[in-house]
Amino acid sequence: MTVGLVIVSHSTRLAEGVAELAGQMAQGKVRIAAAGGTAEGALGTSVDKIIDALHQVDSPDGILVLLDLGSAVMATEMAVEAFAATSSHPVTISSAPLVEGAVIAAVEASIGNSLPEVAEAALSASTLPKVTARHT
Repeated sequence: MTVGLVIVSHSTRLAEGVAELAGQMAQGKVRIAAAGGTAEGALGTSVDKIIDALHQVDSPDGILVLLDLGSAVMATEMAVEAFAATSSHPVTISSAPLVEGAVIAAVEASIGNSLPEVAEAALSASTLPKVTARHT
C-alpha cells in the first residue's frame, strides 16, 4: 500500500485537474481522490464529498489531504472526524501549496515514503524560489 491523497477544492474542476496532474506524475501508483465543490455543483466544499474521498483512498499507510483555501479546513476537519469513526488509519491535513504540494506528495508516496515523509515533502513546495516578473 501507499499513502493516499485527497485534493479538496472549492471548485470541482480544480480538484479534478490537480488530482489528474498528481496522478500522472505518480504514474498511477498512488490512489488520489478529488473532493471539489458542493453537493449541488456550486463553488464551496462538501463534508460528504470529503468523507467519500477519504474512503476511496483509505490506506493503512495513511492519507494526506491538501486544500485550496483556508476556509476548506473546517469542512475537512469535520470530514476527518466522521471518517475516524470508521477507520483507524492516520489522516494528515496539509497547509502545503495545492498544486505543487500535491505533485510532490504523489511522487513521494509513489516511491513508498511514509505519511510524515510525504507530508514534509509537500510542505517543502512552499520553499520553492520566488519567481519575479520583469517587464522590459
